[in-house]
Amino acid sequence: MSKAALSLAALLCLTLTVGATAEENRSSAIMPLDQIHEGMRGTAYTVFQGTKPEPMEVEVLGVLHNVNGPRGDIILVRLHGTKPEYTGVVAGMSGSPVYFDGKLAGAIAFRIGEFSKEPIAGVTPIEKMLEIDALDQRPAPGPAPANPTEPSGATRTASPGENATLPLQSYSNYLKPIETPLVFNGFSEETLRRYAPQFASAGVIPVMGIGSASDRKQPEPIEPGSAVSAVLVRGDMDIAATCTVTYIDPQRLLACGHPLMQFGRVDLPMTKANVLATLPSPLNAFKIVNTTESVGSFVQDRHSGILGQMGREPKMIPVTVTVRGGQATKEFHYEILNNARLSPVAMMATVFNALHGTNEYGDNITYRMNGALSVKGYPEVALKNMFAPMDSGQPAAALAAATIGDRFGRIYDNPYDVPEIQGVKLDFDLVRERRSARLEASRTDMTEARPGDQIMVETVLRPYRGERLVRQIPIRIPTSASKGMLRILVSDGDTLDRMRRGMPLANRKLGLASTIALLNKEHANNRVYVSLFESDPEAMVADKVMPTLPLSVMNVMDNMRGTQEMVVLNESSVNEASTEPLDYVVAGAQMLMVTVK
Repeated sequence: MSKAALSLAALLCLTLTVGATAEENRSSAIMPLDQIHEGMRGTAYTVFQGTKPEPMEVEVLGVLHNVNGPRGDIILVRLHGTKPEYTGVVAGMSGSPVYFDGKLAGAIAFRIGEFSKEPIAGVTPIEKMLEIDALDQRPAPGPAPANPTEPSGATRTASPGENATLPLQSYSNYLKPIETPLVFNGFSEETLRRYAPQFASAGVIPVMGIGSASDRKQPEPIEPGSAVSAVLVRGDMDIAATCTVTYIDPQRLLACGHPLMQFGRVDLPMTKANVLATLPSPLNAFKIVNTTESVGSFVQDRHSGILGQMGREPKMIPVTVTVRGGQATKEFHYEILNNARLSPVAMMATVFNALHGTNEYGDNITYRMNGALSVKGYPEVALKNMFAPMDSGQPAAALAAATIGDRFGRIYDNPYDVPEIQGVKLDFDLVRERRSARLEASRTDMTEARPGDQIMVETVLRPYRGERLVRQIPIRIPTSASKGMLRILVSDGDTLDRMRRGMPLANRKLGLASTIALLNKEHANNRVYVSLFESDPEAMVADKVMPTLPLSVMNVMDNMRGTQEMVVLNESSVNEASTEPLDYVVAGAQMLMVTVK
């Protein structure tokens, strides 16, 4: 055990646990795993209602070796008492401290499958949880990728359905972490249905609990067995996960006995919690929880539990969403967590929920979005576009949310810089009709041209349930254009951006400055664009484009590949033009050809 962990262990041995009363006589000394054996009886504490932990009798059934990863031993126990025998092992109970002879042995953290008739649980040994404090003394790591893989050697028990090679039916009898209820407060059922899979893929198994959030003071002190919540979103909408405190001292606390998401270093608001009731259910018993006043931040989310620091202020991302066009302007204020994997999902869910949760929402609503995402030390990321329902059935609110989530994901997904997102402001103008138009036809006024000539591209748009619109777009052939065929792409902005983000550009990892520059160059989707492409190769270095490079120059620059993020494309974009902004979301693309003499 490291020095930091030993120092915490010594503190445990010398002091009484904060908040414990003389009547409970809960010593904070540790009972090592090698002293625990079958038949031992002890006491565990958890909150069934209110804020006061209640005792449960614990009987040791044995020690299971290597069931929670390499050297991941678990103490298997049976709970006794009127309440645990009635409710079973419930979601939100994870972290409940277990004592033998007044010594802290670990935290209830696992249960066996579903529909269990007996309250049998797995206990994470306290030695494993104390290792988290040692990890917190290490220097902060570099930026995590947007889709990190599991760290080598850090094995966690999978959640149902997470391992595609293991049949769900056979998994149902395995020991697994007790679910941490993820309470969505202020969210519509449609929002939860739409984004629950994305939360799950980001590492949060969405066990939808019932509860609410407030910032009211809770005078009762936190003690071992108290409910405590980790907050992902707070404000006009709230998302919080609740488990139980295993150990607390004036500076920190340990909870859960298993990971929330196993993200490693995190920064999540830590609040007290009030349990309104514990709902028994053979399938999914859980605690109904109200989160209350903030007491610090969770800073570590590890294999054996989570670590919180008392009094530490977390860094959240403030968001303001304004919706205009109804009887009154509606404004939503909230904060989301700052995390590479979860922030994009949280942003999508909250924006969709803000739009979907108004009386003005409908299937054929169109939104004009204007806003900005602020990153410290860099230009603002413009969030300006227009969204209308798609023929596939995607509502405009979901399309707007996906666009914002994509911006977040690409900002986080860079291997060079740690983005400090300072805030997001979004302004939506609501239009009570489907303002979409499809590109129906296009043509040029000539099939042959010379370098320097201007050609006219005529486009025909068919609005949704409306009359055709004809728009003419002049574009000039560059004087440097080579003889031969010149491709003319007539398209919406999204098609143009997808082409430029496609292979081999998709695998490029750029720095934050280049990423933001590229985001601000993306095209609005309420215009028709005309782009000219030549067959000469084009090089892209970071966010800079060098079109129609001679072969001799390409040979010289070939040595730059892999050192300056250079990508070579088979053709060059030599000119671009567009219509003025239209009051329609444009969709569609067509290809024309002209011969340059």
